[in-house]
Amino acid sequence: MAQWTVQDPQRIQLDGEVDRIDVSLVVGKVSVVGVPGAARMEIKVAGKKPVYVEHDAGRLKIRHEWRRRWSVYWWLFHRQYNCEITVAVPPEAIASVTVASGKVSVAGLLTSTDVDVTSGRVSLLGLAGRTKAKLVSGPVEALGVAGDLVMEAVSGSLTLAQSGADRVQATTVSGSITCDLDSTTPADVRLTTTSGSITIRIPAEADLDVRLDTTAGSITTVFPLDRQGKHWAGSARGTLGSGSGRLSATTTSGSIALLAGE
Repeated sequence: MAQWTVQDPQRIQLDGEVDRIDVSLVVGKVSVVGVPGAARMEIKVAGKKPVYVEHDAGRLKIRHEWRRRWSVYWWLFHRQYNCEITVAVPPEAIASVTVASGKVSVAGLLTSTDVDVTSGRVSLLGLAGRTKAKLVSGPVEALGVAGDLVMEAVSGSLTLAQSGADRVQATTVSGSITCDLDSTTPADVRLTTTSGSITIRIPAEADLDVRLDTTAGSITTVFPLDRQGKHWAGSARGTLGSGSGRLSATTTSGSIALLAGE
């Protein structure tokens, strides 16, 4: 087992395999990148509170020591934990990243990625396998993500672009959803928002069973769908191509637009 207590900027070259990375931080900016070769990390900024690093049996842990229930004391002391960390691990590594307040960027991982942020921003780039991003307040952006993707937010926008994902589940309570699909045959895409608009772009030759529903909003589409209800509320149904995949979009208060991608 190798251990480090980091209180100043430092670079660490890790000896041995890394097949899993677990990050748990209070405040900071974290970037995890999947690249071939030996795992390594750099702590560019270190706060007053140290960052603890542990590498044992293929598992890399990066963490702050902190109590999750601070109530009013959170705002007095959380900035002491502020840090900026970049980690390079093999693309096949499993990643779990939890940050209370900050920005998380994950790129190039191919197996399984979980990101949980309370307040901040999440960016996902070129991931595959199973990906889940959960955010209470702030936006989630996913670019070029394949495989199975789940995005959840309470207050924040969700953006999915250049996606070849087979399955997508995007849910937000207050915020918009933008979804650009490259694949003509995604297996299952489900988009849900309570208060916010949904914009979807799909290939003109897509093979999808489409269901669009809004309680208090309009539906706009360039595809031949059957409409039900009034202009300001209702649903639209239709089968595009063979209808082998499924696309559903639901909003309570907001509009839905289904457009043809370039």
